[in-house]
Amino acid sequence: MSSTGDKVKGMANEAAGNVKQGVGKATGNEKLRSEGVAQERKGETQQAVGKAKDALKKGIDKA
Repeated sequence: MSSTGDKVKGMANEAAGNVKQGVGKATGNEKLRSEGVAQERKGETQQAVGKAKDALKKGIDKA
């Protein structure tokens, strides 16, 4: 997957995770809130991978 694709998927997972957390918190559903936290972390990781790919590509392009 491209660095842009990783970053976009990461942002989408973060957003969905935040929604799940909010709904879980509002309804008292701890399982849904926990799933939201996990999905948000997944999104953060995906974005970090995308940024690392960008940095690597820039480093290779300069060489």
